[in-house]
Amino acid sequence: MALTLAYLAIVGAGLPAHATIFWGYAVAGGLSQILATWCVVALFAERNFAIGITLKKTEVVQTALVGLLILDDRITAIGVAAILLGLVGVLILSETPGFEGRGWRRFGNRAVGLGLASGAFFAVSAVAYRGATLAIGSDDPLLRAGLSLTVVTVMQAAALSLWLIWREPGQVARVIAARRTAVWMGLTGMAGSLCWFTAFTLENAAMVFAVGQVEVIFSIFASVWFFGERISFREGLGIALITLSVIAVVIIR
Repeated sequence: MALTLAYLAIVGAGLPAHATIFWGYAVAGGLSQILATWCVVALFAERNFAIGITLKKTEVVQTALVGLLILDDRITAIGVAAILLGLVGVLILSETPGFEGRGWRRFGNRAVGLGLASGAFFAVSAVAYRGATLAIGSDDPLLRAGLSLTVVTVMQAAALSLWLIWREPGQVARVIAARRTAVWMGLTGMAGSLCWFTAFTLENAAMVFAVGQVEVIFSIFASVWFFGERISFREGLGIALITLSVIAVVIIR
């Protein structure tokens, strides 16, 4: 909120007008993101965690479908091909020891439902966030992104605080006590979120997610740089496919 107000002061702009639907998109996006994160956390307790996380990665494809249904965001055939290419790359990079089950029975478990649900909720949140930014009457993408992120973050913080006070008394105080450590995660997370929201103001959410899959490559390179791990042939193939997918998305953009 402070950064958004500072930006308004720097550019000398007032609060822009917005369509009423902005609040609906903001609430839907914020709630969907919370539910998506809950599904991912719940996956940690599942025996078939790898399967669920792998299916969670279908969020890009699900985002394309949700975007088409809600915002009528259309993707060309080449765009769909680029998204699918990136999905294949991500799946190749995924560690999936849980796929050692018998035939299709391996898909009949709670982890599968949680994985698909998390992908669906993330898809809804991305499309809703894009809808919220588009509902603001401004030509400045950074301003639209900052205002949308501010509203969503405040609502999420308030909702989660009330939930913790109700269900986990004392946890809010523990969170505040850990502020010196948590503040760095919060700042980097906020910077990342601002980049996501700004991208949503400029492009179809599915295409943004498709490009955003480079985070997988960055994670692997970070493990090589900091921990001296080696890149296997499978990982190299996955990196190559994701890279080609991102290049294709950027070119057709």
